[in-house]
Amino acid sequence: MRKPPKIKLNQTDQKELEKTARGKVVPARDVLRARIIIHAAKGLNNSLIADAVGVSTNTVGLWRRRFSKHGIHGLDDMSKSGRPLIYGREKIEEIIKKTIEEVPKDRTHWSTRAMAGAVGVGRTMVGNVWRAHQLKPHLSRTFKLSNDKHFTEKLHDVVGLYLNPPENALVWSVDEKSQIQALDRTQPGLPINKGRNGTMTHDYVRHGTCCLFAALNVLSGEVIACSEKRHRHQEYLKFLRQIEASTPSHLDLHLIADNYCTHKHPRVIKWLEKHPRFKMHFIPTSSSWLNMVERFFGKITVERIRRGVFTSVLDLIQAIHSYIENHNQNPKPFIWTKTADEIIRKLDPVYKLMNKTRY
Repeated sequence: MRKPPKIKLNQTDQKELEKTARGKVVPARDVLRARIIIHAAKGLNNSLIADAVGVSTNTVGLWRRRFSKHGIHGLDDMSKSGRPLIYGREKIEEIIKKTIEEVPKDRTHWSTRAMAGAVGVGRTMVGNVWRAHQLKPHLSRTFKLSNDKHFTEKLHDVVGLYLNPPENALVWSVDEKSQIQALDRTQPGLPINKGRNGTMTHDYVRHGTCCLFAALNVLSGEVIACSEKRHRHQEYLKFLRQIEASTPSHLDLHLIADNYCTHKHPRVIKWLEKHPRFKMHFIPTSSSWLNMVERFFGKITVERIRRGVFTSVLDLIQAIHSYIENHNQNPKPFIWTKTADEIIRKLDPVYKLMNKTRY
């Protein structure tokens, strides 16, 4: 078996490769090649490097041989026949800078045509530059950062229950999924078949809504649930009594919940004081991702509710509870893996960036 050439970097090449690997306006292909050589200089074999950078071992071997033979210039693309480039590096950097730092007049984002007109090049070149640098101005992602003053303390509290639950106690993630619609279709759809997707009409008949109260056992994955017309404190108290009746009386119950006003209603607080085995843990505001039962709500929405056809609210409720009963026959818990410190380290740069850009 042919052994890959050993890579040794002098100080100049080391600095140049590290600068390329960190570059924000450097083509993605150059960043990839620099990372390959940096890993190779550490003595890693091609398989480990391929796994680290996300390419095949053949690609790693190619650039390793190129660098061994030609040095840092071996990482450049070889000259090809064809029409020479009309625009140089300056025009590419102008496109990148405009894309990142500016928005077009009277628009929310750039298109290839708008950018081409602004910098005086063809839209094909704009598209090529965006692909090379992984820029996608037509896409955006939603986010929400918590402004809770006690975010760190609440995060440590809840994550601590997930990773190290107390003895002689059960940990339940509790919430309600409100306004679940009993939607019926105006015409029967066609089932899936070879070469054809299943179909349903885009319009619907709305027969009403219900609210699903659910408590997820963090350790076992079992779910306690009830359906109500509304989600006031009266219905929440009824659900707490159901949890109490469904769990062994000698165990403490740690409930993780969000900050919805129903959960902190005076009558709810008074009831909890009379039942000391219930211990409430509230997640930080705007942090629904921290409440594990939300993951179950997403699962039941995708697998049973979203594409379901329901002729009445009762039909919807029966479908929901049939799904939960089937789930509880073989429950599987969701496994929380991140520690609170790891989450804080990941969020810290985002908060710092938001503070810089706030106006």
